Amino acid sequence: MTESTETTVANTAVVTAATDADMRALGRRIAARVRPGDLLILSGPLGAGKTTFTQGLGEGLGVRGPVTSPTFVIARVHPSLVGGPALVHADAYRLGSPEEIDDLDLDAALADSVTVVEWGEGVAEELSEDRLEIAIDRRPDDSRTVRVTGVGARWADRLPTAE
Repeated sequence: MTESTETTVANTAVVTAATDADMRALGRRIAARVRPGDLLILSGPLGAGKTTFTQGLGEGLGVRGPVTSPTFVIARVHPSLVGGPALVHADAYRLGSPEEIDDLDLDAALADSVTVVEWGEGVAEELSEDRLEIAIDRRPDDSRTVRVTGVGARWADRLPTAE
């Protein structure tokens, strides 16, 4: 019998975002912590705030916008206006398997950009061992509970949203 070792390290922070402005602010805060090669996988129901979060992330990264939902185009690239990494914003809602996300060639730009995959849970994890998994739950009062989990060695030393 072979012994397997688990190298995945996870840190989790839970944030409450009362408004769309708070979701954008959270995106800007996380933008200050990401770097080229980072993958963010967003999950949550329709209307949870995935694109709103990504708008804040794009603002924080200083990319060309506007950042809108990529549902019908599947993926958009927003180049940096400030010499930083581009934002690759993909939507896996219409994709049914990890093979289909592989067909998008997101891994080709991964090293040089910050990649966000909305609806990526269960299909995008294979793109990188190190990633932020961001789960958004919308409450009846329209506030959101956002669970940010850093997975892998890249996020081992800190909570991703600690200020």
